[in-house]
Amino acid sequence: MIAAQLLAYYFTELKEDQVKKIDKYLYAMRLSDETLIDIMARFRREMKNGLSRDFNPTATVKMLPTFVRSIPDGSEKGDFIALDLGGSYFRILRVKVSHEKKQTVQMESEIYNTPEDIMHGSGTRLFDHVAECLGDFMEKQQIKDKKLPVGFTFSFPCRQSKLDEDYDADIMAVVNDTVGTMMTCGFDDQRCEVGLIIGTGTNACYMEEMRHIDLVEGDEGRMCINTEWGAFGDDGSLEDIRTEFDREIDRGSLNPGKQLFEKMVSGLYMGELVRLILVKMAKEGLLFEGRITPELLTKGKFETKHVSAIEKSKEGLNKAKEILTRLGVEPSHEDCIAVQHVCTIVSFRSANLVASTLGAILNQLRDNKGVGRLRTTVGVDGSLYKMHPQYARRLHKTTRRLVPDSEVRFLLSESGSGKGAAMVTAVAYRLSEQHRLIDETLAEFKLTHEQLLQVKKRMRAEMEAGLKKKTHETAKVKMLPTFVRSTPDGTENGDFLALDLGGTNFRVLLVKIRSGKRRTVEMHNKIYAIPIEVMQGTGEELFDHIVACISDFLDYMGIKGARLPLGFTFSFPCKQTSLDAGILLNWTKGFKATDCEGEDVVYLLREGIKRREEFDLDVVAVVNDTVGTMMTCAYEDPNCEIGLIVGTGSNACYMEEMRNIEMVDGEQGRMCVNTEWGAFGDNGCLDDIRTIYDKAVDDYSLNAGKQRYEKMISGMYLGEIVRNILIDFTKRGFLFRGQISETLKTRHIFETKFLSQIESDRLALLQVRAILQQLGLNSTCDDSIIVKTVCGAVSRRAAQLCGAGMAAVVDKIRENRGLEHLEITVGVDGTLYKLHPHFSRIMHQTVKDLAPNCDVTFLLSEDGSGKGAALITAVGCRLRDAEQN
Repeated sequence: MIAAQLLAYYFTELKEDQVKKIDKYLYAMRLSDETLIDIMARFRREMKNGLSRDFNPTATVKMLPTFVRSIPDGSEKGDFIALDLGGSYFRILRVKVSHEKKQTVQMESEIYNTPEDIMHGSGTRLFDHVAECLGDFMEKQQIKDKKLPVGFTFSFPCRQSKLDEDYDADIMAVVNDTVGTMMTCGFDDQRCEVGLIIGTGTNACYMEEMRHIDLVEGDEGRMCINTEWGAFGDDGSLEDIRTEFDREIDRGSLNPGKQLFEKMVSGLYMGELVRLILVKMAKEGLLFEGRITPELLTKGKFETKHVSAIEKSKEGLNKAKEILTRLGVEPSHEDCIAVQHVCTIVSFRSANLVASTLGAILNQLRDNKGVGRLRTTVGVDGSLYKMHPQYARRLHKTTRRLVPDSEVRFLLSESGSGKGAAMVTAVAYRLSEQHRLIDETLAEFKLTHEQLLQVKKRMRAEMEAGLKKKTHETAKVKMLPTFVRSTPDGTENGDFLALDLGGTNFRVLLVKIRSGKRRTVEMHNKIYAIPIEVMQGTGEELFDHIVACISDFLDYMGIKGARLPLGFTFSFPCKQTSLDAGILLNWTKGFKATDCEGEDVVYLLREGIKRREEFDLDVVAVVNDTVGTMMTCAYEDPNCEIGLIVGTGSNACYMEEMRNIEMVDGEQGRMCVNTEWGAFGDNGCLDDIRTIYDKAVDDYSLNAGKQRYEKMISGMYLGEIVRNILIDFTKRGFLFRGQISETLKTRHIFETKFLSQIESDRLALLQVRAILQQLGLNSTCDDSIIVKTVCGAVSRRAAQLCGAGMAAVVDKIRENRGLEHLEITVGVDGTLYKLHPHFSRIMHQTVKDLAPNCDVTFLLSEDGSGKGAALITAVGCRLRDAEQN
């Protein structure tokens, strides 16, 4: 018993001595975490250089774009062929991806030899041979007549310019085996966005943001980058950690000075590294009592599989004895322990180095996503990773230590080069099919020049119908006279009150207009709420509430005694019979006060003031907010004779010749006409360009069949159109993995402000994803691109349609005045026009294209409903005084 314990103790001591001896001898191969973190930073710099257009030509890590833009999303299906060419033989596989309850993959394959003379002959002969074998395989599978998509794994460094180069089958994809590995694992785990190979060679690929890839056009979405990291260090950046053994391996290799990182970590060189160390140690008398045999001196006699065998925990030492005995060195027990430790140090260094370069990729992914903690999956393949007993565990452990803020799952790939090629093909096929169907759907939103000219022509016809007595009743575009007969001329002067009623809030303003050399407009206002019970109570209650608010404001400003002229902005459909009389046609925007429709709102206001018996006001004008917008801008620019609003709703007004306004007596001068153009198309004249999505939005709106033009261009509806398209695309499996969230089913959840944010050029897709996340939509990068495309199509059409309407207005004014060329200004207001990043630009361009003889300037209005109402009142007073004098 004691003898056995003594023996065990002796061996433990012996082992520790040997281990210490080797540690000392190979200290240069033992890398501290500090060194590994430094290597991680170096590799990150190399990645950056490889991605940059300026530095790529001289970069050692080439960061090649693969044109693989998406990982599998689970909806792929079909029958595919994969070719796997990577050595002295190649495989042809038929891969069926089916989609019953669960996605499954069936594979059948055949291996074909490549004769020596063909391998070393011309490229043409090689590909003729491949084609011949492919023909044979298709015949055996009885699929000669089917044009199946083909994926091609080509495991050599390739600079691709697109996915399908050089072959005339339906080749969808040329794939590198590392990418194949990522795609195979991506099929099982949709978080997988890194592919890693540690076998005979080593390489990694990962999904990079397009905005960082200078070598490929476009900033949207992601693309898989094949790092070709084996060449890391070829520029000398790893010299401080390369040992004499690494240099010796390199000198004896077929490609000296190249692939230096690969030579330190991959399976092709690991056995050879150990052999060189053993030879040197034996020469120095530290092993085998200095015995050196011809076998030990023969290159390739100590293989990487021997390293794996020796490092097995139980039978490792026996294996060491067996292998060393074959090399004729007659090893002692101590020798076996020493050799096992040498193997451990060499393979551990490999795992550590791979962990540091992988760590750099994980940090890049984390920063790209802007998250504090990254959750991702790495797909791994390669004989060293699979066969070595300790390698995978060491790699995982070091990676987690170097990047503690990443949660990494390592997933072993099966048949990366075959199944992976089929998956890349399936994804490429899904994306191209999907793009085709999406483009087909969104094509309806792309209006041609001819279509827009038609819209302009129809708008013109509808305007004419609204102006004529005969057709006015039935006309949809009402062309209402406003009795505003002039824009400001700069002589307006005095203090005016303005009321602004257009929604749940109501404003009262005091506007002081001063004429003379330094014209000024000074404004004071107060906002009052209108409770819902007042909005939906009786007319008397509503106007009593309004008058109470005016009374409060007059007290607040200390002007209750003065009988001030007042302008009333009343943003509801009104038929005006004079400047100070407007009949309410119908309530909108949630108002339902009784006994108001069909009544003159100025009369109702005056009655309310009488009932209060506190103050008197001179109500001069009823104002529509569109007209207010025109007047505000006309005060700044006398050339402004058109008002346009594109916000929640849309409308336009302009100065028409009195002779054309048959609804009002008199031929002389001009009057502003409120087109109420939102109702354009209510008679079906736009049906040829309305889509199923426009019809859905209309059907579910509060006023179905009404305001159809407005529903195609204004802010209240654009988000709704987008939402309907997104639901359809999700049902068809193009978006959100085919899953419609409860949020997406909620009407009006997709506000127009989201459109403006999503389409902003400065927004990366990450931020688009964040916006979608707020809406409870978990989107991938591909989803974000599609959503952005949909928003763009909808808002572009809106801007063009609005431009076509405006072109009709400016050309009518030009013809009214018998001019070859018209210069005119449009006063504009509205959130969509002001906040959307592209709307105004596209609209201006459309007006230019459709009305080439008009030079149109657009001027942003400030406070058309407040300041504009005061200006209309001021102009009204000026004209009234002129008449009286």
